[in-house]
Amino acid sequence: MTNQLDTRHRTAPRIAIIGAGVSGLCMSIQLKKAGIFSFTIYEKSNGIGGTWRDNTYPGAGCDVPSHLYSFSFEPKTDWSQKYAQQPEILQYLEQCARKYGIVNHIHFNTQIIEAYFDEVEGVWRLCTCAGEIIVADILISGCGQLNRPRYPNITGLDTFEGTKFHSARWNHQHDLAGKSVAVIGNGASAIQFIPRIALKTQKLYLFQRSANWLIPKADRKYTHFEQWVFHQFPVIAKLYRFFLYLQMEKNFGGFFKGSWLNKQIEKIATKQLFRQVNDRRLQEVLYPNYPIGCKRILISNDYYTSLQSSNVEVVTAPIEQVTSDCIITTDGQSHPVDTIIFATGFEATSFLAPMRVEGLLNMTLETVWKEGAQAYLGVTVSGFPNFFMLFGPNTSLGHNSIIFMIECQVSYIVKCI
Repeated sequence: MTNQLDTRHRTAPRIAIIGAGVSGLCMSIQLKKAGIFSFTIYEKSNGIGGTWRDNTYPGAGCDVPSHLYSFSFEPKTDWSQKYAQQPEILQYLEQCARKYGIVNHIHFNTQIIEAYFDEVEGVWRLCTCAGEIIVADILISGCGQLNRPRYPNITGLDTFEGTKFHSARWNHQHDLAGKSVAVIGNGASAIQFIPRIALKTQKLYLFQRSANWLIPKADRKYTHFEQWVFHQFPVIAKLYRFFLYLQMEKNFGGFFKGSWLNKQIEKIATKQLFRQVNDRRLQEVLYPNYPIGCKRILISNDYYTSLQSSNVEVVTAPIEQVTSDCIITTDGQSHPVDTIIFATGFEATSFLAPMRVEGLLNMTLETVWKEGAQAYLGVTVSGFPNFFMLFGPNTSLGHNSIIFMIECQVSYIVKCI
């Protein structure tokens, strides 16, 4: 046994990383920086980028400032605007992968459907959808929480004869011009693409379950001079990034009900609503019936304006059923549509699903988490040796950059390895 352990210490560990999104890239780059090259990334699609590869809907962008929504070890000084759009973010991630030679470590079109810990050999065995078995000493999940679109369970949805798709799987071949479109959901994605498609459609129905608190988006283009300063004086770019971090971090206080900052943010959101929306009925419909901070606070400058177009209607009555060509609500109203867009978010609480992960004593994560997902520092779970998660349970932020959290988790994992 001693000889076997000594041999294992002298051998570089075989590391399997699932997912080539932000988390997987950050993990692999830092492993290389630490002199560890024995890793392989298994990516289910044919490209890198994760959620920034999947979400190509009109207006897709980030609600965290670009200089902060980037790796601290790989600053980008020529961001085009304060809040970057999806194409620029994806381009940045692809550049990072090329610069650090990560692409050669990726197995594309390889979906892991099961991972179980072999207690006898002390290794993880991964099963692909093609039936291949992969052996690894260390398993790291970089799947994230925003990779599986969530679809609503509505009676008759399968009978709809028009076009339907999720915002995270946008159908760019389907022209919305002159169409009668139903958007189900009004979250972070919807408030970005609705202003882009509203005027194209003949009619747009927004089916809203509950209103969201919305604050202005302080977005703007960076000047060439600013980009030059950031490039020529890296210390200024670092200071600016730190300033953005502090600016975002202070907003955490806004999640404490009744606090001074909580009240100020609510005042800002309320002022924007009543300033941009003139119709009294629409004001009532769009005013949330819960304290600010209970749900994700959204940022937009043109969402409210787009809802006031003559061809846009906000529907608050719950959907009862879908027929071949219309949506019927519980108030008996029938809304004829030929296109349905689901803006219903992701299966954010079903971590790692549909992949099955089995640790010691045949325990599965699904069983361990039956009362709710939790993990030490959001990274490790007792009973699952040498298994680490990035963007795991309780690590999502509502006020700052998730990349900051990911970098902290990556640093912890590298030290463990």
